[in-house]
Amino acid sequence: MMRIIVALMLREMATTYGKSAGGYIWAVLEPVLGVALLSLIFSLALNRPGLGTNFPLFYATGFLPFAMFNDLTNKVASAIRFSRPFLAYPSVTFIDAMIARVLLNALTHTAVIAIVLIGIYVIFQLPVVVNLASVFESLLLVALLAVGVGTLNCYLMTAFPIWERIWQILTRPLFLMSGIFFTYDLMPTQAQNFLWYNPLIHCVGLMRQGIYPTYQGSYISQGYVIGISVALLVLGLMLLERSHRDLLER
Repeated sequence: MMRIIVALMLREMATTYGKSAGGYIWAVLEPVLGVALLSLIFSLALNRPGLGTNFPLFYATGFLPFAMFNDLTNKVASAIRFSRPFLAYPSVTFIDAMIARVLLNALTHTAVIAIVLIGIYVIFQLPVVVNLASVFESLLLVALLAVGVGTLNCYLMTAFPIWERIWQILTRPLFLMSGIFFTYDLMPTQAQNFLWYNPLIHCVGLMRQGIYPTYQGSYISQGYVIGISVALLVLGLMLLERSHRDLLER
């Protein structure tokens, strides 16, 4: 199984990054440019960010976990379509294809997040007071949530292609609803009561709790994120296990 997963990971590395100019450089440049743009826009409108005094650090702690979730979800959701030629072999299963995509892209995003955050600390000469346990816990929850959502979407998008477009429409507000621009604590009470049920806002809050030592984040519930993620993962796996052979013929 490990040899199959490694082979699938190497194939994706070659097809996803090997054909583009610069390869993995773009994986780093894309979030850097995103954080830089957000920082520039909001620094012109606001005197200071929601936490601390550094705009790039604040928006990086919100944008990077969101980007990781969004990309991982899409990669898991398209795992069957991406590896369809290899799934014809009896030794290769859809679980192998999903694990390979999760491992490769989770490691890629973790490396990118580390590079971007370290770069911000070095360039702006910020004092490094980081709770690595909270940061890694946030990344694990983001990955788990993305796997749960992506697994269910893997079935829905393969069985019902129209769901891919519906999902894109439904998730567009997530960029505004995940605490990237403002912390949960600064939002109106009515918004808090609604947005608390967005698991991503807990992941972003946990990330900021690790970066900003004075940030409490009392609303954060790891158990809620884990419960939602596991429920979606189990449901998605049950549906795929029952009908993945039929899906391969579509």
